[in-house]
Amino acid sequence: MVVFDLGGVLVRICRSWREACAAAGEPYHEAITDPAAMARRKALVRQYEIGAMTCDEFFAAVAGSTEGLYTAEQVRRVHSAWLLGEYPLVAELVPALHESGLATGVLSNTNHAHWRAMTDLASASYPALASVQHPHASHLLGHAKPSVDIYRVFAQKVGFSPTGLLFFDDLPDNVAAAREAGWDAVLIDHAGDTAAQIRAALVERSALP
Repeated sequence: MVVFDLGGVLVRICRSWREACAAAGEPYHEAITDPAAMARRKALVRQYEIGAMTCDEFFAAVAGSTEGLYTAEQVRRVHSAWLLGEYPLVAELVPALHESGLATGVLSNTNHAHWRAMTDLASASYPALASVQHPHASHLLGHAKPSVDIYRVFAQKVGFSPTGLLFFDDLPDNVAAAREAGWDAVLIDHAGDTAAQIRAALVERSALP
């Protein structure tokens, strides 16, 4: 099975609060980069990613962590703007894997709002994700990368042994954790042609001609 991360592999995302504010048309406040505030937001994001907070709870909590710089509604708009659509050519790559006899999966650290936006049947913006056979997300599994638990739970759910899983992710810690779990894992450069990187790794492993 070929397993993909979403953000930075199949899906283009904003890489910073500044970038997401620009995408949402919201003002950017430099004070948001205060290390203590960033640590509070990171902790909230992790809770949201494992399904421990509702969307409304998360938006309100993040707004509170900014000490009045942003309202919960502004946070919601910035959060929604984080997703920028799929990378070029990934929609063609996933069906090609199926034609070659390979199964496909997704293992992503994400949240209810982003997952709903990407899997909404009324949206045509994420055809690669729509064609993946075994999509799994951290907020549904109750674990997040790079915790070893999420790799174990994913393998159990899809019925593959770790040695039968080839994983693509854009974060070194997630790739290292997958390898420790017994998976083959490849680091993707999110700033490059992700489809070409994935295809090259598959050709190298004789998984694609």
